[in-house]
Amino acid sequence: MFCVYGGLFFLLFSRFLYIQVTGEAEGQPLRAMAQAKYEREQVLSADRGKIVDRSGNPIAEDTVSYKLIAVLSEKASKDVKDEDWLHVIDREKTARALAEHIDMSEEEILDRLNRQDDPGVYQVEFGPAGRDLSHDKMKKIEALDLPGIQFVKDKKRFYPNGPFASHLIGFAQKKEQEDGSMKTIGQMGLEKTYDELLSGKDGKMAYDSDTWGYLLPSAEKQVTPPEDGANIKLTIDKTIQNFVEDSMKQVEQEYSPERMSVIVANPKTGEILAMSQRPTFDPGTREGLSSNWLNEAVQYTIEPGSTMKIFTLAAAIEEGVWKPDDYFKSGSYSIYDTTIYDHKREGWGWISFREGFQRSSNVSMANLLERMGGKEMMNHFRNFGFGQKTGIDLPGEASGSLNDVGPVERLTTSYGQGSTVTPIQMVQAATAVANGGKMMQPYMIREIKDPNTGKVLREGQPETKAQPISGETAETVLEMMESTITSEKGTGKIFKLNDYSVAGKTATAQIPDGKGGYLRGTNNLLYGFLGMAPADDPQLIVYVNVHRPKIPAGEYGSIPVSKIFKPVMENSLKHLNIRPDEEQAAGAAYRLPEFAGQKADSASAELSENDIRPISTGDGGKVVAQFPAEGTPVLPESVVLLQTEGEAIIPDFTGWPKRTILAYASMTGIQIEMSGEGYAVSQSVSPGSEGDTSAPVVIQLETPEEGAAVSGQGEDQEEEQLPLD
Repeated sequence: MFCVYGGLFFLLFSRFLYIQVTGEAEGQPLRAMAQAKYEREQVLSADRGKIVDRSGNPIAEDTVSYKLIAVLSEKASKDVKDEDWLHVIDREKTARALAEHIDMSEEEILDRLNRQDDPGVYQVEFGPAGRDLSHDKMKKIEALDLPGIQFVKDKKRFYPNGPFASHLIGFAQKKEQEDGSMKTIGQMGLEKTYDELLSGKDGKMAYDSDTWGYLLPSAEKQVTPPEDGANIKLTIDKTIQNFVEDSMKQVEQEYSPERMSVIVANPKTGEILAMSQRPTFDPGTREGLSSNWLNEAVQYTIEPGSTMKIFTLAAAIEEGVWKPDDYFKSGSYSIYDTTIYDHKREGWGWISFREGFQRSSNVSMANLLERMGGKEMMNHFRNFGFGQKTGIDLPGEASGSLNDVGPVERLTTSYGQGSTVTPIQMVQAATAVANGGKMMQPYMIREIKDPNTGKVLREGQPETKAQPISGETAETVLEMMESTITSEKGTGKIFKLNDYSVAGKTATAQIPDGKGGYLRGTNNLLYGFLGMAPADDPQLIVYVNVHRPKIPAGEYGSIPVSKIFKPVMENSLKHLNIRPDEEQAAGAAYRLPEFAGQKADSASAELSENDIRPISTGDGGKVVAQFPAEGTPVLPESVVLLQTEGEAIIPDFTGWPKRTILAYASMTGIQIEMSGEGYAVSQSVSPGSEGDTSAPVVIQLETPEEGAAVSGQGEDQEEEQLPLD
């Protein structure tokens, strides 16, 4: 027995000695095994970087959320008092209660809770439905006092503004990694492009614990702090962006367009102040996210239509061939076997080039192209940046394409068909016109900053990209663009603002049908407007495109566009404290006094001196009433009605708005029947005739985009009539 026990002791001693010397048992390192058993490591999550507007208002940021857990194992309730259970007791009740608060059916929840029958399952989660719960929802579930239901504090990507520049910002969401952990990853937009910078780096806390996981009293914690992701400050102005979102939402509800896009930019710096599109989505819930993940302002190409005439005009001025008072024959223009037409197919006869631009004549562009040469025009277009990426700091930019194949293609390009551009290219080119010939580089990122060190990693600065035109050319183009708003012959009268002058150009472009042709019909067009204000020194550029809106009878395509442009431009200028034009702020150069009781001759003379058109309803004498009323501000060339004694004489109604015609009918008692909407273009009774109250005077009205009432096309819908004869 002594030898046996002595031998066993010797073997045991030898084993102890071996383990002490080698530190291994059965080939396993004991120190590592002890560390694995008694050392704990807690992940310290890094905050994903914020995306904020130019003033620091949050657009995307991390916020506290909660993850729902159901503890199933009875071991959790060991040594607790009755009714203080820490595991699920009543599965059916728990499933029924939770189904009212999370996006899972009662049956699905019960299926998870039934895993309680598996002794190897300690707790279960509820997938996406149980993650990213708000504090409010957590408190409501907590108030149910369900045994075994617990919460783990987590982080969630939060988008406080809802559908707000969504295709620009994109979204980020949690994705399961190979090691089973969850990580927030950018899926589109800026969230995806700058994902690495935004993500940061998780930290950790290591400590020694007992076998139950509690921190040992003498243990030291080793903390590696997390490195939060970089914060991105954009050039976006939250207030202006909200102006855009609100107006687009209204137009979307009223006209149900296929798509829309809007860009607001500062032409002096190239900063993008707002950018949005429709359809859009809520980045927090992804509600509304369709198959289109493109940021259309930079990734989607269009045939822009007549807004391209701005740059054809600029090229003609640079080439020295712009003679505004020269005349050309409008209506049609032929080159080889191709004939193009004005939107008013028969034209307006012989008109000046100035009037041709105001009326948005295709033929005027054709004649300018003939004077300067196709290759010269295309070179100017390239100088404006068309056919090339702008280099804006956004992902996936498209370059568009200038169709420089031959004379016909150059001809159609001159008025905006055949070649393609992106909206951001149009805005970039427009900065040259608004900024004295200097074309600014558009940019969106104002600053990227490391919150851990305070170091600025990247900073956006205004950059002059090129000078495609001279300052004198830019000034002339601005004057012509302003005349499309102020002239009675202009296509852009509907875009006039109350307090600011506007320079702009309308567009109505055909949309390719994908089969080598174009879609047909009023509801199958792209309507656009590129506007700048104030006209004498533009502080903002707003570019609006509305694709295939459903236009009701009696309206025309520029109306939905104006319902975006006007509130966005006017409200944005006021938000930026841009001083209204003195003339516009006063409402006009002239405020109407009270003429009642005065002699008609003296009243007419005073009006004429202020460039107002006085119209007396009778033979003369004293003024009985007037329209508009005393104190009303009126613009030059406006019509003012003076009601006088005597028989009414039929005036020339040409250019009168509907409201003034109705006032004339009320004052004189003459029956007037009107056809169409907008402004008078013809009448059934010759001017100067005596008014006959028994027979009606029939007046034909047309909108600022002529022909809308007759053909369903607006004045600037010239591109719909492009037969290749």
